[in-house]
Amino acid sequence: MLHTLTMSPFRCDVLAIRRLIAVGDHVLLLEDGVIFALAGTKALSILINTSAYIHALRVDLLARGLMNQVSSQVEIISYTYFVMLTLENPQQICW
Repeated sequence: MLHTLTMSPFRCDVLAIRRLIAVGDHVLLLEDGVIFALAGTKALSILINTSAYIHALRVDLLARGLMNQVSSQVEIISYTYFVMLTLENPQQICW
C-alpha cells in the first residue's frame, strides 16, 4: 500500500497514521508532509518504526529549503519514481 502524507506532522495525528501503516508499505512525503523527513524528529522515528519504506519528493524538499536536513533513512525521489510507486501500489491512502 502507498500512503501519501501531504500535511505537516504538526497538523495531523501521527499515531493514527502509524496504526494503519503495515510492514512493507510505502510512505511518500510530499507538499508539507516532507517535514516528516527531518533528521532526529519524533515524527520521523514514529514512521521509521513501522518498517515501511519512507520516501520524500525532491522538489518539495527543495521548495522548502530542507534538503540538508533530511534523514539518511529517507529516500529522496523524483516525480518519475512517484509515478512508479503509484503504479506498483494500486491501494493508496492520502493523509
